[in-house]
Amino acid sequence: MSSLTTLERPSAKAACELAQSEENLPAWDDMLTLASEMVTEKSMAVLLESPHISNEEVVKILTETAGDAFTGRFRGFISVVGASGRLSLLPQVTSLFRKFREEAENRLSVKVVSAVPLTEEQAGRLREALSRRMESEIELDNEIDKNVIGGAVIYAGDQVIDGSLRGRLEKLSTSLAN
Repeated sequence: MSSLTTLERPSAKAACELAQSEENLPAWDDMLTLASEMVTEKSMAVLLESPHISNEEVVKILTETAGDAFTGRFRGFISVVGASGRLSLLPQVTSLFRKFREEAENRLSVKVVSAVPLTEEQAGRLREALSRRMESEIELDNEIDKNVIGGAVIYAGDQVIDGSLRGRLEKLSTSLAN
């Protein structure tokens, strides 16, 4: 997987830089999403694996199918990705692009796992506190997991904040065992 990330990162970074130069990150996100959906569609996936169809032909099919949904610059980007034989990696490139986009826009997607849904007030307070702590605009996604006894587990970027009762009990158990 790390070798795939090594292949995907330059393409995602290039896409983000191109999008920033056009000041159009949302449109590039949309175009990457569309291209990703296209290359994962069954018949297109077969074409990508076929030794009888060149990467250039696949790029032509993609860009013609997308029509006006792809800008000229994005078509150039897709051509470069195709020439390097990495069209099948577009879904992963898109995922990395979104991370780069969040950084560029100073946003952070945060997943909050709790036993019950957060109220609007709780979500607002949590968003505000995390925004101060992470120095970013926070987008909350509340996931319900009945196994979280009380409190919540927060996944913010590469950080995990376990404020659940289960997490506290596990810490207590560990400290007592030592």
